[in-house]
This record gives sequence, structure tokens and C-alpha cells, in this order.
Amino acid sequence: MTIWDHKTDLRNYLQQARDAMLWKLDGLSEYDVRRPLTPTGTNLLGLVKHLAGCEIGYFGDTFGRPMSDPPSWCDDELLERQPQADMWATADESREHVTGWYRRAWAHADQTFDALDLDAIGHVPWWPGEHGEVTLHRILTHMTAETHRHAGQADIVREFIDGKAGLRADNSNLADLDSSGWAAYRDRLEQTARAAATA
Repeated sequence: MTIWDHKTDLRNYLQQARDAMLWKLDGLSEYDVRRPLTPTGTNLLGLVKHLAGCEIGYFGDTFGRPMSDPPSWCDDELLERQPQADMWATADESREHVTGWYRRAWAHADQTFDALDLDAIGHVPWWPGEHGEVTLHRILTHMTAETHRHAGQADIVREFIDGKAGLRADNSNLADLDSSGWAAYRDRLEQTARAAATA
């Protein structure tokens, strides 16, 4: 496999996760894309906002290719004052505003991928000491893992909202069960968990 093939594979896996993140917002109200559904406030639009900032930082600043007009939530001083500012959308930050920035971050990142080889050296300013020196390969791998992690969170959060789950619109990658089949499956797991707890 050539270096270009490795880069193409990484880009494809990253793009699959990017697409999944946006798909998880489809068909939901403004309330549902924003409402916190875990004790730590995890919400769908906040995950997208966070990932936009991550791509801008990791694929821009790290490789000396900063975005000329990054969104306000990428400001270090803001994040120091409000550590979770990039994990939720304010009332005046529309879904289109946040997803638009995410797509701009992709385009900026894709320019970095086109311009640099996988062994290009960058520096992550917020990683301590010698850990901050990285290659594009490492950061592309890191962001692919990060985006898939958040896509998994989004999958669960979306399921809490309306029961919809799956890998993508054209392939759920789940067993072909109707609502009664899923209920029976869940009941079986509950009974098994209770039996294991009393064994």
C-alpha cells in the first residue's frame, strides 16, 4: 500500500464519521438537537460544534495553516473562561451556522491533507512538551478516532430522542427487528443482567 493509499483510507474513515455526525441531526427540532441528554450535558449540536473546532485547530493551527476567521468558540480565552463553550450551541447560533462551520472546517482540513504528506511535522500547541510534536498521520488518525467516538455518542443520544439508531441513512448496521422485536431483545438482556447480579 502506498503512502497515498494510507492517506486516502484515513480521509475516507474520517469523512464517514463526519457524515454520520450531520445525519444524526436530520429530522429533529431545534430543541432536540440542543437538549442535554446525559448528566454531563451531551447534546447533538454541541458535538458537531466541538468537532468543528477540533478540526480547525488540529488541521489548521497545528500545521501552521490557521483559518483566517475561526468561529468565536475557538478562542482560547473564551474556552478558559467557559471550558464547555464549544460543547453547546447558544440560542443565536443556528443549526445552519454550526453545521456550516463544520463543513468549512472540513474544507480547510482537506486543503491541509492535499498540501502535506503524512509525515509532515506539526505542533499541537495545547499538548504538553514533546508530545506536541506530531505528524499529519498521527493527527489524522487522532481526529478520525475522535470523530468516530463522538459519532457513537451521537448515535446513543439520537436513540434517546426518538429511537432512531444506526450507522447511516442507507445502512443501519443493526439487526432487522421491529419495535416488538427490540422490546423483546431488551427484556431478555434485562432478565440476563438481573440473573447475573443475583448469581
